[in-house]
Amino acid sequence: MKIGIPKEIKNNENRVSITPGGVHDLTQHGHKVYIETEAGKNSGFNDEAYIRAGANILPKAEDVFAIADMIMKVKEPIEQEYKLIRPNQLIFTYFHFAADQKLTDAMIAGKAICLAYETVEKDRTLPLLIPMSEVAGRMSIQEGTKYLERPQGGKGILLGGVPGVKPANVLILGGGIVGTQAAFMAAGLGAHVTIMDISLPRLRYLSEIMPANVDTMMSSHYNIEQMLPQVDLVVGAVLIPGAKAPFLITNDMLNLIQPGSVLVDVAIDQGGCFESSHPTTHTSPTYEVEGVVHYCVANIPGAVPMTSTLALTNATLPYALALADLGWEKACEKYPDLKAGLNIVNGKIVYKAVADTFGYK
Repeated sequence: MKIGIPKEIKNNENRVSITPGGVHDLTQHGHKVYIETEAGKNSGFNDEAYIRAGANILPKAEDVFAIADMIMKVKEPIEQEYKLIRPNQLIFTYFHFAADQKLTDAMIAGKAICLAYETVEKDRTLPLLIPMSEVAGRMSIQEGTKYLERPQGGKGILLGGVPGVKPANVLILGGGIVGTQAAFMAAGLGAHVTIMDISLPRLRYLSEIMPANVDTMMSSHYNIEQMLPQVDLVVGAVLIPGAKAPFLITNDMLNLIQPGSVLVDVAIDQGGCFESSHPTTHTSPTYEVEGVVHYCVANIPGAVPMTSTLALTNATLPYALALADLGWEKACEKYPDLKAGLNIVNGKIVYKAVADTFGYK
């Protein structure tokens, strides 16, 4: 199979979809890999490293899309890439369709095979979402801590406090991978952390593994409202696979939050879990509503591309090999986890949560 790796062109997206090591494995299986020049530069991988691994370097994205049977990306195609995608071409990337009707309509019209990292499912887990969720969860605290600083618009609180001064209060909404990693990071910095979830078994598990400065609490509208007046940092970490995230903090609830507090919406690539959220970029990551700082970057792991690219390839490579070795149809027949990743096939939506979001069939 001919596999294409274009350079990511979304704002400040510094990751690349495969490492030289991944290219080596694909070429050892007899496949040809075509990479746009400098696609891996910002992740620390130069063209020479890819050439040594067996890749062919092409000068433009148009060349990569034109020759490839399968395109591997990190983020969803953006508007200038729509016209490069061919009917029946396999696109293997993060799509997050439920947050973007324009993208959904474009992929339907393009009649490509859209296989989304975020809905590949194995043993009730999302193996291709986990590594980036781990990065985003940890970075949510790193970024939230920064924007609590007064020069950044925050209330001027040190997350862990100091002897004689209380630490910050951190509220984490969602006890999945993102929420768990965020809680560990915040607790490690000395904050007082409350993590909410709607699953009692999950809360029991978290209660057992978390350090003493982490409390668990059942997530409900009432409980969130009770917590908001005392929090300094809120991390939104909810996920409904393939579907739009629910609003857990509405606009009316913002007046419960002290000015200078920070909201980090990790769910923004699925539409966001705060009603006041809208996507931002690493170039301009925050804005204020009612005096509350919002950090809503839709590709948080793109800020640490070397770590993120290595982690992503660790997860995606076995699936990429299966798709390349067998073709997408046979691979999806053989591996039910890959089949769950199919979202759009030849102009038809085949993932119910995406169809339901827009009222499509």
